[in-house]
Amino acid sequence: MTSEEIKLNVEKALDEIRPFLESDGGNISLIDIEDDKHVKVRLEGACISCSVNQMTLKAGVETTIKKYVPQIETVINIA
Repeated sequence: MTSEEIKLNVEKALDEIRPFLESDGGNISLIDIEDDKHVKVRLEGACISCSVNQMTLKAGVETTIKKYVPQIETVINIA
């Protein structure tokens, strides 16, 4: 998978997650992908102050991204 394909698939994963975040007044943006393995995102809106955002990041975001791009190792929220 090329870097461009990885980016497109990560965006597809975020598009799948976004409606759930938006329903709670939040959102998510892709910031960067390092070495085709480490994804940096920014949780936005209500997700910034949400007490379960780390759980959302691991359980929801990371799991969904790995479904689209199995080689991703980490997903990091850049505040």
